[in-house]
Amino acid sequence: MFKQDDDDWICFSTLESHGSTVWSCDFNAKGDKIASCSDDKTIKIWKEYLPNNSQGIKVSSNSNWKCISTGTGYHKRTIFDIRWCHLTNLIATACADNSIHVFRVADEDTNDLDKPLLTLIVNQKNAHEQDCNCVAWNPKIPGLLASCSDDGSIKIWKFEDQ
Repeated sequence: MFKQDDDDWICFSTLESHGSTVWSCDFNAKGDKIASCSDDKTIKIWKEYLPNNSQGIKVSSNSNWKCISTGTGYHKRTIFDIRWCHLTNLIATACADNSIHVFRVADEDTNDLDKPLLTLIVNQKNAHEQDCNCVAWNPKIPGLLASCSDDGSIKIWKFEDQ
């Protein structure tokens, strides 16, 4: 993570938890969480902790980012892209197995209120004929998702969280 320091940018924090290349990351609507995806076939959810937070997380500078959840077992191959919908709080992933996954993010857990739970609500197998490289939520229409692929196609999908 970088911040502006006069006319330059300096690194103030590095988030480490993935076991391989990180291909993409995206902020939630509030900007206090990040979802990331990797060649290691995992999704990570990171949370920003500010000074004097109620969880007692030590903060050495303005804030501290911590991995609070890892989603595994959903993807069979590399996850190339991840996008957090700011309208619905759904997360979509684009995968090397030609699929798109859509997850619901719950901010509640009876054991730990800080640990979001990912619930797979859609596994669109064979969404494309080749690797699915990118997904993007429409910023105005809830649940409308675009995807693109090595097969040269762009597709539009409509997902409704039940």
